Amino acid sequence: MSTVDLSPYVVSPPAGELEAGICDYRLPDPAKAGWHLFSLKDASTSTLKPKIQFDWGEGAADASTCPLGPSGSGTYNVLVRIARTAVGVRLNAGTSEQSLEFVRLSHTPLGKIGVARHILSLAVRSVTSWPPGRWLFTVKSRQQPDGTALRLIHPFNATALGLGATKRRKEDYARWISAHDYDHTRHADALRTELGKLENKPLLSVLMPVYNTPPDLLEQAIQSVLAQVYENWELCIADDCSNATHIRQILEKWSAKDRRIKLNFREKNGHISAATNTAFEVLATGTWVTMLDHDDELRPNALAELALTIGRAPNAQLIYSDEDKIDLNGNRSEPYFKPQFSIELLRCQNYLSHLTAVRASMVRQVGGWREGFEGSQDYDLYLRVVEQTRPANIVHIPKILYHWRSVEGSAALGDTQKEYTAPAALRALNEHVARCDLPYEVSSSAGSIFYHTRPALAEPQPLVSILIPTRDGLDVLRPCIESLLHKTTYANFEIVIIDNNSTDPKSHAYFSEISERQNVSVLGYREPFNFSALNNFALRSARGSLVALLNNDLEVISPDWLTQMVSWATQPEIGCVGAKLYYPDDTIQHAGVVLGIGGVAGHGFKRSSRAASGYFGHLQVVRNVSAVTAACLVVRRSVYEEAGGFDEENLGVAFNDVDFCLTVGKLGYRNVWTPYAELYHKESHSRGLEDTPEKQDRYRKERAHMKAKWGEKLLSDPYYSPNLTLQKEDYSCR
Repeated sequence: MSTVDLSPYVVSPPAGELEAGICDYRLPDPAKAGWHLFSLKDASTSTLKPKIQFDWGEGAADASTCPLGPSGSGTYNVLVRIARTAVGVRLNAGTSEQSLEFVRLSHTPLGKIGVARHILSLAVRSVTSWPPGRWLFTVKSRQQPDGTALRLIHPFNATALGLGATKRRKEDYARWISAHDYDHTRHADALRTELGKLENKPLLSVLMPVYNTPPDLLEQAIQSVLAQVYENWELCIADDCSNATHIRQILEKWSAKDRRIKLNFREKNGHISAATNTAFEVLATGTWVTMLDHDDELRPNALAELALTIGRAPNAQLIYSDEDKIDLNGNRSEPYFKPQFSIELLRCQNYLSHLTAVRASMVRQVGGWREGFEGSQDYDLYLRVVEQTRPANIVHIPKILYHWRSVEGSAALGDTQKEYTAPAALRALNEHVARCDLPYEVSSSAGSIFYHTRPALAEPQPLVSILIPTRDGLDVLRPCIESLLHKTTYANFEIVIIDNNSTDPKSHAYFSEISERQNVSVLGYREPFNFSALNNFALRSARGSLVALLNNDLEVISPDWLTQMVSWATQPEIGCVGAKLYYPDDTIQHAGVVLGIGGVAGHGFKRSSRAASGYFGHLQVVRNVSAVTAACLVVRRSVYEEAGGFDEENLGVAFNDVDFCLTVGKLGYRNVWTPYAELYHKESHSRGLEDTPEKQDRYRKERAHMKAKWGEKLLSDPYYSPNLTLQKEDYSCR
């Protein structure tokens, strides 16, 4: 049977007819009862969750919905057996933001042999995929109103769905707790000894607004403060006019037992911002304040670690720790081992969250908790504090000091638990960038609970010089160049191809052909391969004020990839900007470099699914990183030159991009990775693998040079927690 590309009835349906991302397709010949393969090819950007519905002659039928499973490289398919004739199908791309301009839907009727071959291919893929079982397939039956049934078979990515991952994460965290976490029985005496050395023991005010808290959770929250190793604290509780009678009884009971528990019963319900301000303004007398939600818990060492950090960092204005979640049975999960201060990450998610302490004078300076920002009132406060202090005075404690209660109705289960959280956070972010006079656009991040903050593109658009070294490799170079020319929406760029001793006549013919284009040139470089030297050489002929370093085996996915990267690279405080790169099978090749992995550096999230959100959404948000790969790197020419270019003497092939980014960071610039610039990368296609004695010897020398030059810095990546492993690239516990 032959495959037919389907034509839509309407490519862009008029308003009111169909939602964006939904389109009806006609079948040239009605699909008769039997097996049919529907395949979708997406040449645009985002990961889809497509599904089709059959039209039996009366319009698309909801009961006939069939999901299409991912098959890699932007393709999705479903094999379905229908029991009646269909005249058309409706495609739902799975997101209202998806344009159907780059989507192609095809239909193939299959006989018994074709069905057998398709199922066999799915089975073989499942057995041979890496990791094992990453690609699986499912068989389902769906009953129809007329009594017939749909039988459907579609692939799915087990890694993307996290099958088995939750159990592994829990086991991984349980092992970490046993090996590394604070244990009161074993560690309390040593902690008290450390506290005894403090010259000043600051009074810490724990603010806890309360409203109709379940009695057992309220008791546990209070008891977690009473259990603190550090004793110079006050628990400032403001009840926000609860109507549950047990609240006053519990609070007065504990206040009578310990004078450090101070109470205020508000006469009018004002919500969490007003109640927190009451606790702060009426009750708190400490030099530092921290917040405890009325159903959460502090770790026994929490306030002790805060006091010790205040002693070590006398200029600190804000201190934050790691956190995890705890259920009603006391089971711990989902530790968030955070990076050191990352302003770009903070502008995409409130990663500071719990436990965070702020100097009381700073809280007064910025005006406390603002009403109207309920649900994100702490986030709004932190943004205003960050505006008034230097990054050096924002200190991270890489220890779990806070348990966030995971119960129905708690924000610990996600922002959907409190629908007002996201709008309040967006408003806080918009006001923050306005106060900072930043030309940023702020929006919700499609498909996640986080935010997309991006600088507006400068006008006129600066010229970008795209440098692409190559030696022959026409099979990858031509698709790379074609995708740049025909998919990139950023207009003002030139392509500089650096021919490094190509010998294939077809390559030279292509160079002659492509260089006739006004914005493409070819430079000859006759020395042996040296990636650093090739780019330094090409820069001297480049005309752009920005430089984009690209490997010759890339292909564009998102048309605005260069717009996204340039918008960041043109910011005066930003150095190198990296992209989200995929292998051809739609797994992650690059999502930022992590120092220390493998002894020098590695790629975080490598081989994760394209659909994965990453560690606490880190694959979905713009964030600071120590380094990015030069397979796709954008930087201002002035920064490139200030850093002295790439080290062609010591790092001709490996680690030159890491070294360059670290040098740029040392100059005071922040390096950024964005998930909104997406490209495919057929890694090391031209140069090949490190598979000869000569290459391996060169690699060892470059590795030794990096260790000698950067030393301990390679083992302390500020944007990667010391509690995460350096043995793997999956952000698991160490």
